[in-house]
Parts: sequence; structure tokens; C-alpha cells
Amino acid sequence: MRAWIVASFGTPSLVEMPDPVVGPGEALLDVRSVALNYRDHLMMRGSYDPRQKLPLVLGSDAVGVVRELGPGVAGLSVGDRVCPAFHSAWIRGPLEEGARRGTLGGPRPGVFASRVAVRAEACVKAPAHLSDEEAATLPCAGVTAWRALDEGNVQAGSTVLALGTGGVSVFALQLARLRGARPFVTSSDDERIARAIALGAEAGINYRSDPQWGKTIAERTGGVDLVVEVGGAGTLGESLRAVKTGGTIALVGNLAGLNAEVPLARIFMRGVRVQGVLVGSVEDQRSLFRALEAHPDVRPVVASVHPFEQLGEALERFPEGGHFGKVVVRVAT
Repeated sequence: MRAWIVASFGTPSLVEMPDPVVGPGEALLDVRSVALNYRDHLMMRGSYDPRQKLPLVLGSDAVGVVRELGPGVAGLSVGDRVCPAFHSAWIRGPLEEGARRGTLGGPRPGVFASRVAVRAEACVKAPAHLSDEEAATLPCAGVTAWRALDEGNVQAGSTVLALGTGGVSVFALQLARLRGARPFVTSSDDERIARAIALGAEAGINYRSDPQWGKTIAERTGGVDLVVEVGGAGTLGESLRAVKTGGTIALVGNLAGLNAEVPLARIFMRGVRVQGVLVGSVEDQRSLFRALEAHPDVRPVVASVHPFEQLGEALERFPEGGHFGKVVVRVAT
């Protein structure tokens, strides 16, 4: 099989490797498509976990077809098209420490390969109406957005602010609309704001022309019920301005830095809940897939599709941003 690995922190390499051997409780997948995440770039650079054992097969998002099943597997058949969950050991309930160590693409081997062996219990049948490229985007960005909405108890009439127009934020916009909520977005680009509004956002704010975007959102809405916070240190202050008293900030990323001076009074004086979201469980993924099957008009937004041979180049360029939705790589042709 072919796989994209990082042998030493830095540039990834496309290599030939032996096919994985399927073990008890595992499924061997022929990978169809994969999707890129900022985490993959950080893992490649050694910024995410400098203690990660190498070499490592990169990648956390994929869709594939079951080629072989190991002993003891129930509920899957050869030929099923499935998405392996990011957390191979977090099946349901709250996240526990042991499950946190079972994530694909570090510390466990990832999915940027033509074949992968994954825990069968963590494989969820992909929504039949979605293409391979669309389905590949779901396990990380889609589930993260879905879990964030659950953490914020988002329902009809709720207000949601999604920061930016990357994968998680576009999913948050779409899935908030699916629940009957009122989504808002930020972006540095007016054209992307227009695309977000066409997709269902109630309004957008250009954070370059309005650096006090959190205050502006609060004045317009009275404070949002949920902020899907992907920026981290560089945006948390304004997110705390945007959220309403008693609202939730779902902290899902750190695109704008890890270490922040946090205005704590805005949290405890207003009863704001800051909740870390590390994707979600297998059951969260099943719940998302059921929702998408019930609303086939809601389709993942694919920004671009690249051949497998160009995955390394696409991953190197990923932090440049500028994409609307998800960057996808087609593995099987």
C-alpha cells in the first residue's frame, strides 16, 4: 500500500508499506478519500505533540470500503462504505483519558493511506447520498461542529456565531440551520461572507474591517447562545464579548494561538461556560449521520479536491487558509 508518513518532524513522504494485517475486532478498509485538518499539519511539524512516536502515518478523516473483517466483528460486512471515527476508543458518554489516547493520525496510525486497519466498532456507515469526497469530511470537522452544538444546547431559535469559513465553521453554520437556529459568521473576506449568507448565515462580519466584531455581534443579537471558537488565543477575548450571559463558548481550535490572557471577569461575572471540544464520540458520529440522512439537502462543502500524490503539497499549504469548507484528497480513482 501507499501511505503519507512523517519519519522526522517536517515534510511528509509518500512511501510504499506492507498492507496492515487485520486483527480481532478490526476492519481493513480500502480508502476512497481523505480530508485535511489543521491538526494534521501541526502533527507533521511536531507542534501538536513533540513526543509523538515516529514514523507516523498521518491523517484523521477518511471514507473507505470494508475489504476484510477480523475475528469477532459484528454489524459490518465486506463492501460496506464507512467512515472510521477520529476517537477509536470513545464509543459514547463523556471523554475519558484512556479514550483520548486512541485518536487516529496520532498517537494511533492515521488514514492517509490506500489501506488502513481500524477498530470496527468505531466505523460508521457513510450516508449513502453523499459522495466519497463529501463523506470524508465528516468524522472530524462535521462531528466537532455537531458536538459543539450539543454542548451549547442549540435548538430552534438559538443564536450561533461561527468564526471563519473553514471546515468546522461551515459545518456549524449548516448544522445550526438544520436545527432551526440563527447562525452568524466572521471572516476576513467579504466574498466568503457572501457565500456563507447564501448557505444560510443570517449575517457576517469582516473581522479585519471591524476588530471589535464580538461587541458588534452582541449589540446586534443581545449576545449569542453559542460561539464555535476555532481561533483560540487571538479571538477568545472578542468571543467573550459576543456570547450572552449564561451562554457557551465551544473551544474547538487554536488557529490564532494557544496562550491567551483571558478576561476572567467576563466569564464568572456573566456565567459563561467555556467548554473544550475534542471532536466527539462514535455515538456523536452516528447521531450526525442520522441527521444528514434525514436532511439530504444539507451537504458538506468541499473547497477543493486533489490527487493522492499531491497530498503532501496540499498539507504544507494548508495553514495559508483562504478555503471555504474542506480540502479533500482522492485516494482511489
